[in-house]
Amino acid sequence: MAEETKASNFIRNIIDADLAANKFAGRRWSGQPGPAEQHKVSPGDTPKIRTRFPPEPNGYLHYGHAKSICLNFGLALDYEGVCHLRFDDTNPEKEEQEYVDSIVDAVKWLGFDWGPNLYYASNYFDWMYQFAEYLIESGNAYVDSQSADEMRASRGTLTEAGKASPYRNRPVAENLDLFRRMKAGEFADGAHVLRAKIDMTSGNINLRDPAIYRIKRATHHNTGDKWCLYPMYTYAHPIEDALENITHSICTLEFEDQRPFYDWLLEKLAQGGLLQRPLPQQIEFARLNLSYVVLSKRKLIQLVEEKHVDGWDDPRMPTLVGARRRGFTPEGFRRFAEMIGVAKADSWIDMSILEACMRDHLNETAERRIAVLDPIKLVIDNYPEEDEELCEAPNHPQHPELGKRPIPFSKELWIEREDFTENPPKGYFRLFPGNTVRLRYGYVIKCEGCTKDEAGNIKSVHCIYLPATRSGTPGADSVKVKGNIHWVSAKHSYAAEVRLYDRLFKVENPGSGGSDFIADLNPDSKRVITAQLEPALRDALAEERFQFERHGYFVADRVDSKPGTPVFNRAVTLKDSWAAKS
Repeated sequence: MAEETKASNFIRNIIDADLAANKFAGRRWSGQPGPAEQHKVSPGDTPKIRTRFPPEPNGYLHYGHAKSICLNFGLALDYEGVCHLRFDDTNPEKEEQEYVDSIVDAVKWLGFDWGPNLYYASNYFDWMYQFAEYLIESGNAYVDSQSADEMRASRGTLTEAGKASPYRNRPVAENLDLFRRMKAGEFADGAHVLRAKIDMTSGNINLRDPAIYRIKRATHHNTGDKWCLYPMYTYAHPIEDALENITHSICTLEFEDQRPFYDWLLEKLAQGGLLQRPLPQQIEFARLNLSYVVLSKRKLIQLVEEKHVDGWDDPRMPTLVGARRRGFTPEGFRRFAEMIGVAKADSWIDMSILEACMRDHLNETAERRIAVLDPIKLVIDNYPEEDEELCEAPNHPQHPELGKRPIPFSKELWIEREDFTENPPKGYFRLFPGNTVRLRYGYVIKCEGCTKDEAGNIKSVHCIYLPATRSGTPGADSVKVKGNIHWVSAKHSYAAEVRLYDRLFKVENPGSGGSDFIADLNPDSKRVITAQLEPALRDALAEERFQFERHGYFVADRVDSKPGTPVFNRAVTLKDSWAAKS
């Protein structure tokens, strides 16, 4: 994307100022993460900035993560830097290799590459442990033997200071001995924790001696059973940033109150010569708040476990695996991220903006095809029974270089049920007895009437065609009509499963006002139909996207499509169908 089209944001201003001040000129980078002494080598690669995308591998990425991915990788690209993909895997009870693999796939799908810079917090556990011992030796950490309830009770509130633990002034030697025995597995889970020693009277509760290590006997997806002592996320994350020489650690606003601890920890370790300067700078931005969806991991898990959706990759889910299966595009997400920009204050973004970004990109790239979603038979009474011919339709009206495709035409066609009525309302220009319309890419026809079954339901519509009016031939426009309808040949089309997806929730803010968010589910978020498709669609490959004329943008399902029998999912309609509802 050209530089002039990129949305300005305050983070760019910070980076510009840092680069202008030559802030990172003295930084040494050996090519691999490590403590300060490992960077006392000749500089290797010297990117201007280093950012990172640091997901916890305990779930599938969602739309909000797409914003963060585009921001961190996008800034690195813009400033001739690099962006790391790092897994913050400090909680083995909730982490799985399945999530690691899905995150890797999602970031790649969005179009970003981290090169050799793929890291795991768990690869730094040895260094983190050494740093914790240093904090103990320097009087900046201690082992607390209170129960979790006792620690919680003594932490204080927003208006009351906390109370010091009775173990806060343990001698350094005793703390070191206990900590090493915690590592050796001598104590039960929860028997002790290691706490940073900061200020129990601080107005910021996060500085009231936060826990930085806990005993947890759990098999880790990366380190196995090597450890029974795991660092807390708030302790591990800043160390990871520093070891990787991250320049700008960009995170969402909920971490703003954690920044003082982030800075305190890194400063203490740098004073001890364990980390090199300049230290990473944490910068917070507003997370994505999107209408008509929920992005809470707890709520997404509930949707899956209670089977309100068909799994994490259900096309209605706001996960990236769901978005991909629905037919959303990486380019659409990147366009969305640029359009909404980056702000310091929370705000709501309407779902229609994301849908419009997808629609705009699909309009540019998706070839056109014809599908009849609610078919009724159209019989051309004066067309010879045995005849058939090929009409031509452009693959993309804005891209003539993509050429045209043949569409079979015969005596019996499928048309949309809504394109015929016996009693037309005012302004109705499609088929009704006596009216003429053009069959798109075909002939002008005149409606003669319809046939019905014994219950009075319409079985077929009958018409005659005007032979001299075939599209693309001389004199084709000699008969003027106001209506234009699409069709497929009944003889050549084929029936296929089409899934009409819509927004998962029927209200802008599900669960607002104290209601159960499940009660706000949209009962019409998925409708499965059997449609009649033009024969060219039979060869569609999984994840191939098309515009079904008049109906919207569709993708061949990446899971259920088989060679010769694709299943299609609707990504978005041609226009915002929700605008009239709001």
